[in-house]
Order: sequence, then structure tokens, then C-alpha cells
Amino acid sequence: MNTGAPATTILKGGEWIIRESKPEDIFTPEDFNEEQKMIMEMCTTFVGNEVLPIIERIDKQEPGLMPSLLDKAGEQGLLGVSIPEEYGGLGKDFVTSTLVNEGLGSGFSFSVAIAAHTGIGTLPILYFGTPQQKEKYIPRLTTGEWKGSYGLTEPNSGSDALSAKTSAKLSSDGKHYLLNGQKCWITNGGFADVYTVFAKVVGDDLPALPTGQADGKTGFTAFIVDRGIEGFTQGPEEHKMGIKGSSTVQLYFQDAKVPVENVLGEIGKGHIIAFNILNIGRLKLCAAALGGAKGAATTAIQYANTREQFKQPIAQFGAMKHKMAEMATRIWVAESALYRTAKWIDDKEQELVQEGKPFSEALLAGAEEYAIECAMLKVFGSEVLDFVVDEGVQIHGGNGFSAEYIISRAYRDSRINRIFEGTNEINRLLTVDMVLKRAMKGRLDLMGPATAVQKELMSIPDFGSGDDGAFAKELKLISSMKKAILMVAGAAVQKLMMKIESEQEILMHIADMAINVFHAESALLRAIKITDQQGEPAAALYLDMARTYLYDTADRVNKSGRDAINAFAGGDEQRMMLLGVKRFTKAEPFNSKDARRRIADKLISDNRYSF
Repeated sequence: MNTGAPATTILKGGEWIIRESKPEDIFTPEDFNEEQKMIMEMCTTFVGNEVLPIIERIDKQEPGLMPSLLDKAGEQGLLGVSIPEEYGGLGKDFVTSTLVNEGLGSGFSFSVAIAAHTGIGTLPILYFGTPQQKEKYIPRLTTGEWKGSYGLTEPNSGSDALSAKTSAKLSSDGKHYLLNGQKCWITNGGFADVYTVFAKVVGDDLPALPTGQADGKTGFTAFIVDRGIEGFTQGPEEHKMGIKGSSTVQLYFQDAKVPVENVLGEIGKGHIIAFNILNIGRLKLCAAALGGAKGAATTAIQYANTREQFKQPIAQFGAMKHKMAEMATRIWVAESALYRTAKWIDDKEQELVQEGKPFSEALLAGAEEYAIECAMLKVFGSEVLDFVVDEGVQIHGGNGFSAEYIISRAYRDSRINRIFEGTNEINRLLTVDMVLKRAMKGRLDLMGPATAVQKELMSIPDFGSGDDGAFAKELKLISSMKKAILMVAGAAVQKLMMKIESEQEILMHIADMAINVFHAESALLRAIKITDQQGEPAAALYLDMARTYLYDTADRVNKSGRDAINAFAGGDEQRMMLLGVKRFTKAEPFNSKDARRRIADKLISDNRYSF
């Protein structure tokens, strides 16, 4: 489907570090077509009409209530937006499916349930199932007749998923795999009809598996498990800090009989399913967090406009304006990077489809290409939501601590997002790990640019010859901060070599540099694009947000860079690189107070998040 934007110059995953993008080359929410806007409105209307009015009943886990909401969502086509039409879905593109996750993201526990169903509950079968498996399960998952769930985590295997202990052994008659083990923290587990469950296939009678296992006869494998099969039971609902309305249980398998035709994908290659689904899930989690953040920001703005102290609404005080503007700025920045990346994935998918790749293979390859960006989005989006709900509680004051105010629910529900889909610590480490591995494999040419930065460090600084355009200084700062990333990462790898994997603190500092710069660049390019299309007066507040975030990013990158350098370098090398970080993060003076006040005045006037 045409998303309404012009053809773009597509960067490879991670390539933004070494290549510049032009504003016209990126996709932004301003490029949504009319159909996409209508789908977004349908999603927000569904949450407003069907979910929020009964949120207390949802949180009390009224029997049958959540499944009935998923049924209603299915009736409106919201469970099958990205499902091909041949299976009863709408067959929309990746940008549109991302938009749906955002549109439904303000539904608290419902958002978790529907995201789990449409994502990890459905996509493994859609992307890796046989034709027969797809025909049996996907149409029913698309309508909501069957609800989906996903069993990967175990009591002793979280981030280290491949250390799972659940086993699967072929029965003596060769007709079933007998599953034994336990899964925990299973979203939708209490009412799902279909589960994708991961287990290690064991047995001396099995052929050797080409997956690198020590004995060659053990394979991490995915299975489609139907509710009600012999030997499969579930525990009671977990009592959680937040997302209380979502079903979360443990699953137990005692010689659970799974038909051999329910093996999903290839035996011994379950990790391919798990990791590829996580790439998509991370981006979609960012989208849902974005929707939640917009809802929480609106709640806080409306409260600030009605709460009076010292004979005026608290929204009129500078401290409150700072909070509201910072909320809006971070939300807008997250949105800019999210849809820039979603369109990259969409474009890559379309390119592969045109080359003859099957639909499922094309999308998975697109998501894998931008796995670095998906990891960064997951970190940034979840932390933006945490920031917004925290400041929302603060704006509410004592009332924010009361369960009677919805902002307290937003605060509790937000916290899980930094753990879902791989903890933010794991995703930070993955960000750098994936960049370095791609560089070593030749997928990403970092050596040349990194060497150029080292040479630049030894040269006389270029103070510039003047203004080269309306946004020359901002674009130069982005380019310089990328040099800071290359300098620090290159030196750390050169100094630490194979030991760098154990220096997680340094890797996380480098990841923070990358996350901040990618988001700052995305926001700046979006603001410039709006300026080019609508003129500077219309783009003034967008430029305020982009410049405010960029100004603060320079300090954040400087701090992360210095902390990393001080952890592995010393002597003249240390002094040289610290001077380099200072040079590469030098920002022009900027009055962010006035910019924030202009942003806040717009929010106060509109009485909602309105960008």
C-alpha cells in the first residue's frame, strides 16, 4: 500500500552513524495518508469508548471481560491489520500496523493483551508456520475466535533465553513430542487458546542437528500448543505491581502431548523465531509506549489547567511549563525516530517482495536489517513513557499518589515496559554488539570513518567559515556527535579487544551516545522537513522541540563519552579523546527556557498533547 510519502534513499541498519540523511529522505507522521489517519482515529476511538470507561472492571480481571474486548477488536479488524487478506486480515503495510500499536497504546492492560495477541501470539505462526498451520490458526487468530500467547521465559531463564530447561522428546510411536517443564510471566496465558512454546528437543534417536549444540542432538525448538491438550496446565493469575488487568500465569507441562505436525519452523532453530519476533516486538513496544505517553501527557496537561494554587492554574507556573514541554519534546522525538525506522523496514520489505521473496520472509528480513534501531527505539520509547508518567504524577501532586486518579495507574503500568521484550540493559548491550558484529562481517563500513575521526583529532579544529544554511549549525552538531561515537567506540574496541564484551558499563555509555544522537537526528530532520514544506512560522514549535532536545543531547553525549573514556584510557590518549569529546559536542548557546515556554503555551491552549 502506498503510504503517501515519496521514494526515499534507504540507509542500511546502523548506517546512519556514518552517512548523513536529507530531510526529504525520511518518512514522518506528516506523511500519513488519509486511510492511515482514519485507522489511527478508529484505534483511539475504540480505546476511548470500549476500554477506558470500564478500566476498573478490567483491572479486577472480571471473568471473560478481556477476551470479549479482543472479540470486539477483532470485529473491527484491529487484530488483523497486518495479516494478509488471504487469511482474513486487512493486509496493510508495516507503517500502518505500527500506527495501530500506537493508537491502542493508551489502553493500559488492554494494550498489553492486544499487543501480545497480535504480536508474539500470532506472528510466529504467520511467519514460520507451514501452509497447513497458517490455514488452521491464522484466520481464527485474526478474528479473535482464538486468542494467542507465547511461552519463552522460565523461572531461571529470562534474558538468557537459550538456557531454558523445558524439554521435548519424541514419543515412542513418533506421533507426539512430550513436553516437560515450566514457563512463567505468560501474557494472555490465562485465557489463550493457542501458545507458541519453546523447548529443547532431546533424544538419542534424533539425527544430528546443525545448530551448534554440544551433543548435536539437542535443539531449541518452537511448538504450537493448543489449550486443553493432555499434560498441559496453568497456574493462577499473578498479582502484579501494574498492568493488573492483563492475564499473566505460569504454564506447566508434564508429558504434554504435542502432535509432531505442531512443530513450528525447523527443529533446533527456535532461536531464529524467538529473536526475529523480538525485533518486531521491540519497535511495536515503542509504538505502544508512545501512545501511552501521549495519553498520560494529556491527562497531566488537563489537570494542570484545572488545578489552582495561589489563585491561578498551576499550568501557568514556569516549573510546570518546563515539565509539560519536556514531556511533549521527548514524545515528539520518540515519534520521529519510530516512524523513520518503521518506513525503513517497510521499504526493505517491499524491495524484497519485488525480488520474489515471500511476504513473511521479506518482513522478517526487513526487521532484522534494522534490529539495531529496533533495540534503540525500545529503550528510548519505554524510558520516555516512564519519564512522562513520573512527571505526570508530580504535576498531580498528592492526588497523583491516589489510586482514584488515572495517572497513578499509568505510573504503575509503565514500569514493565523497561523489562518487556528484553530489558533495557540487554537492549543497550545489543545495540553496540550488533553494530560491532556488522562491522566485523563487512556489513557496515565503520573502519574508514573511524580512522578519519582519529586523524581529525590530530588536526587543527575547523571553526567554520560562517553560516552555510538555515540549519547548518544544528546539522554540523549531529555530524560531530556521530564522530564522538566513532571515536569512543573505535578506541574502546582497539584498547580492549575481546575483553570489551565484559565491559558492560562502557558498552552502555556508547549505546546511550548512539540512542541520543539517532533520536536527535530524527527529530531535527523532521523539523527541517516540516519547515521546507510548510514554512518556518508553521514549523516554529517543532523547531523549538528539535533544538531543545539537540541542545540537551550534546550534554548527554558529552557525559556518556567522558565516562566511557575515563573507564578505559589514560595519559595522553585520555586527554586527547576528552578534548575530542568536548570539541565534538560543543553546542551553540540556546535559550531552552523560552523554547519550552512556547511549547507549553501551545499545550495549555489546546488542553492536550497536540503535536
